[in-house]
Amino acid sequence: MEENSTQMIDVGDKPSTAREAVAEGFIALQQSTLEAVRASTLPKGNAQEVARVAAIMAAKNTPQIIPLCHPLMLSHVSCEFEFGDGQIRVQTRVRCTGQTGVEMEALAACSAALLTIYDMTKGIDDTLEILAIRLLEKRGGRSGHYQRANR
Repeated sequence: MEENSTQMIDVGDKPSTAREAVAEGFIALQQSTLEAVRASTLPKGNAQEVARVAAIMAAKNTPQIIPLCHPLMLSHVSCEFEFGDGQIRVQTRVRCTGQTGVEMEALAACSAALLTIYDMTKGIDDTLEILAIRLLEKRGGRSGHYQRANR
């Protein structure tokens, strides 16, 4: 293979281990919009449930949108919402047993959930802003456990 050429990393010789990754992101919005999301009174319907399904779909389809990601058999995807003052925090958690980690799947899930909330609220709020999508934690594999210090 040519030096500096694009390639998928060969994980064939790595042992399968339990893997887990947790990501978070935020969407800032008007308080009235936040309340509409919480109460499920948006014109497009229940943003939390649609965003949760979008997160699951994004995690499962990460290799279709991130070119060098390996297809993985995911065993769990969750998406939780926390309502704050003028913002919603989305946290996603992805698990599998495999030869490579699930960080990209957790980040893709979080991004898709936030974009779905954006899509479902953009008709009533021009102030929307997606913020700080980041990996919080990962477990498994050679590198072991990582946890973001400034959570």
